[in-house]
Amino acid sequence: MKKNERPKTLGPRTATVLAELYQRGRTIFAVADVRDVAALGAKPASNLIANMIARGHVTRLKSGLFILVPFEMGHAPGYIGDPYLVARELADTNEYCLSHVSAMDIHRMLPPRPFVVYVTTPLPRHSRNILGTEFRFVRCKKAHVFGIVDHWLTKTEKIQVSDLERTVIDGLKQPEHCGGITQVAKGLYIRRDDVEPDRLVEYALRLDVGAVTRRLGFLMELFEVGGDTELARLHRHVTSHYARLDPVLPTEGRFASKWRLQLNVSPDELEAIMRT
Repeated sequence: MKKNERPKTLGPRTATVLAELYQRGRTIFAVADVRDVAALGAKPASNLIANMIARGHVTRLKSGLFILVPFEMGHAPGYIGDPYLVARELADTNEYCLSHVSAMDIHRMLPPRPFVVYVTTPLPRHSRNILGTEFRFVRCKKAHVFGIVDHWLTKTEKIQVSDLERTVIDGLKQPEHCGGITQVAKGLYIRRDDVEPDRLVEYALRLDVGAVTRRLGFLMELFEVGGDTELARLHRHVTSHYARLDPVLPTEGRFASKWRLQLNVSPDELEAIMRT
């Protein structure tokens, strides 16, 4: 048998289990799914899964969680399928969303998909690396679970993702999860005709983080997103305290007094976004 070739024949039980998992749409599954399909106890079900892994029909994602390897791929022990579906299963809750740089990818605010998948949830979850793909979980307050929409990856599989406006706000709050404030600004500029200015302002005020309000007002004004009404709503919440435009970069650069921001990203760099 060639190195990447799987056995052409399956045992009857394995064939039945694989077919039923596909039929139920459980391409990502747990031991309990196999127990249900095959009417097996915990240990026999685990042994069956171990055999399927050894024969290249299944990849282990983490303890107790597995994914079916498409038969046409042959023996592919490094297969994890769509990382966004894996992220949904790792979250293991309805209170989650793909966020930050992952949401920017889904909303076409970035070049092709990065290798790090971000998930926001109010529940404690451990970040992990699975076969070269990093899954990072960002903890949020339960009150901040809003601005989430369904996104269909296929005709049968959907995930939850922060909507376009919430993605911008999350990027302004934690630009380090999005490649920096310049990437967030670029994403906003790319989708400036599609965002709802009222919703951007509503989300920023609902999050109630002063630095986010300042950064949003500055960028909305720079990129001419929204009008005087939205800018005035934001400006009413600006206090005398100064914040850095990018919280990750050093404290340097000129001050923009209207929005109480220290522009530690070159204004020329921000204006260049509008010329690209």
